[in-house]
Amino acid sequence: MSLRIPRSLVAGILVAAAMPPWGWWPLALVGVALYGTSVLPVDATNRQRFTSGWLFGVGWFLPAMAWMWFLTAPGYLIAVALFAAFHGAAAVVAGALTRGDIRRSPLVFAATHTLAESLRMSFPFGGVPLATLGIASASSPLAALAPWGGVVLITLSTFWLALGPSRVGRILLFVAFLIPATFFDFTRESGGDYTVALVQGGGEQGTHAIDTDPRKVFDRHISLTRTLSSSQDIDAVIWPENVINVDDFETSRELDEIVSEAKRLDVPFVVGVTEDVDSDGFTNAQLVVSQDGTIEDRYDKVRRVPFGEYMPFRDALSALSDSTNLVPRDAVAGRGPGVLTIEGVQASVAISWEVFFGGRVEEGVEQGATFIINPTNGSSYTGTILQTQQVASSRLRAREQGRHLVQVSPTGFSAHVTDRGDVRARTGISEARIVVAAVPLREGRTFYSHTGNAPLICLLLLALATAMWSRRGRSRSTLGSIETGVNEVTHS
Repeated sequence: MSLRIPRSLVAGILVAAAMPPWGWWPLALVGVALYGTSVLPVDATNRQRFTSGWLFGVGWFLPAMAWMWFLTAPGYLIAVALFAAFHGAAAVVAGALTRGDIRRSPLVFAATHTLAESLRMSFPFGGVPLATLGIASASSPLAALAPWGGVVLITLSTFWLALGPSRVGRILLFVAFLIPATFFDFTRESGGDYTVALVQGGGEQGTHAIDTDPRKVFDRHISLTRTLSSSQDIDAVIWPENVINVDDFETSRELDEIVSEAKRLDVPFVVGVTEDVDSDGFTNAQLVVSQDGTIEDRYDKVRRVPFGEYMPFRDALSALSDSTNLVPRDAVAGRGPGVLTIEGVQASVAISWEVFFGGRVEEGVEQGATFIINPTNGSSYTGTILQTQQVASSRLRAREQGRHLVQVSPTGFSAHVTDRGDVRARTGISEARIVVAAVPLREGRTFYSHTGNAPLICLLLLALATAMWSRRGRSRSTLGSIETGVNEVTHS
């Protein structure tokens, strides 16, 4: 007896294989096209459509979101099932609006699945915008759409291009738009480079803060920083997220050591600091420390990682298991836009998880930022699924805003990404290394930087409302024709 694997499950696995760390991006289009053959037959029932959409999502998310296992194993399985259900519902809605015939409107199917992804990127707990078709497309020609519509437009285009018949005509139309979009985004260099030293101290992955001596992490970074020469042409030194873990930074010995290095190199330091608030909370911030010891600026992380930096339903979960012990205290959310001023130069700052959300980076650019900083810490995860997807997300954020981006992590990856999404330098995992990057400062704003995701999502909702109204009109017309026919038979 042979085991028959559902076609939609295979389709989802192909989409997952398009994601980093595997990165075979053409498989995203192949997977979506294969999925279409399982969900789009005219005679499919709603139950069959939901099952096809759900299995498609399971094949996609189960491997591509496996990093979540290290946060919460039960939460990982629940998230995969929930997010897959979004696509099951999208298949049902699209089938109802088109009477199951993709030839009526490939755009309807593309719109419902794009809205399913938009929902996943914002719900629950603020969303989980990883393993997206945008991330899968960071190395593909579709990434050129990022300055024009971000991940939502990339997702819509992937479904629209791959689903249904007449793909050749759609591809030709798409290429006609893609060529000018690739070379023009309304941003430009503002003059001069800003040279930064990104310090990755190295160390093992798969470690948790509660099991790590924070001083050892600091020592790795300060020791490596001391290898920098005062004769090097550097404008700032940037350290990763929360590699300084103290009760109070302003009274700590760590501040004294940072100031000593800032004076020696005659440059400001941008450092990640975790401080105590009380017995139940802590802050996660990026601070600018000047050569004279002044804390010039500070940004506190706004978007916290659920089950990583704060524990939803802590009381209920504590009664079920001891998994909440990995996050004994909750991070206190910051407020305001993510922007830092470093000796007059403004940088958009997205701390770790925040780089997966385009809006966090956009707020800093709106305030006049000329480049982007992503300090992060992925040392608690094993493997490279999350880390490689973060680099891909950094590439998307750079293209969306037309800015160079520097990412710095204690154990990897640290990278310099250009405004075109190209990776100029990237460290290895657990490597101790300093990346010196000359970052061109840029000005101007892309179309996406002005609009964000909301207008495109509203247009998709309007398109579905129009399709629904059109279907009702066709149904009434058909009913009227039947009634007329009945009357004619009756009176004859």
